[in-house]
Amino acid sequence: MSPRTTTGHKSWLWPALFSLVAFAANSIFCRLALRDGAIDAELFTLLRLASGAAFLLLLIRLRKPGQPLGGSWKGGLALFLYAYLFSVAYLQLGAGVGALVLFGAVQITMFAFAWLRGEHVSAPSLLGMLIAFAGLIVLLLPGAEAPPLVSALVMAASGVAWGAYSLLGKGAPNPLADTAGNFVRSLPLVLMLGVPMVLLAHVHVTPAGLLFALASGILASGAGYAVWYGVVRQVSAQQAATLQLSVPVIAALAGVLLIGEPMSLRLLLASLVVLGGVALALLPAKSVKRSCAEP
Repeated sequence: MSPRTTTGHKSWLWPALFSLVAFAANSIFCRLALRDGAIDAELFTLLRLASGAAFLLLLIRLRKPGQPLGGSWKGGLALFLYAYLFSVAYLQLGAGVGALVLFGAVQITMFAFAWLRGEHVSAPSLLGMLIAFAGLIVLLLPGAEAPPLVSALVMAASGVAWGAYSLLGKGAPNPLADTAGNFVRSLPLVLMLGVPMVLLAHVHVTPAGLLFALASGILASGAGYAVWYGVVRQVSAQQAATLQLSVPVIAALAGVLLIGEPMSLRLLLASLVVLGGVALALLPAKSVKRSCAEP
């Protein structure tokens, strides 16, 4: 019997919701920072990862001063690739469209990994995933121009990197220490981008851009990813992938309030379809829980 079937949803549901909101916030922070040129994409990535690392290290030292860092160089590389490609793609993509491409690629990556490992894909999970993905298409494609192909491909690559990062978290013994270790290991890679920018005097940042980068690093990334590493230990790869399909909906709704994207009945209906699909995909875990509780 796996841990996730015995603990049920109560142990991870609220942390998962916090993480998903943090993921959506990253799309909003990044888009707000980059769309008007408030900061360079490379500097945004550097500040995001550096501030996230500093926050996590401080948190560890306050809670458990002697605890060593966890994580791996694979995790650091996946985090760096995700964060940098994410920033570059959002130079041209809107918040909602970018989130759709990102988490569509995440979903494909994680479901493919689950299938290759022989993880059973139940009919409700598959149906829920398809319903949720159909809702995203209804939400973001009709009435909108097709996104720039190069930027969409860059965001898809970012999604593959994030899918790999999430999968690495399934074996994380200590989510906070592992997330901090991954952030620290990403810094040498991101400094390879930042140092040439400083030497060539190509750095551009405004107070607003700095604020968005720090908010993305400390709140949406540092705190959000540490909590997410705790969640992915308790759910299957299928469930983790499907849960993240709600992020584009959250990002699109936040875009209405913060970026000025128009509100429409189609947006509301598509949001209900996506969230309904996510709920359906999570039903198998409930069924297993009931069966385990029965004598």
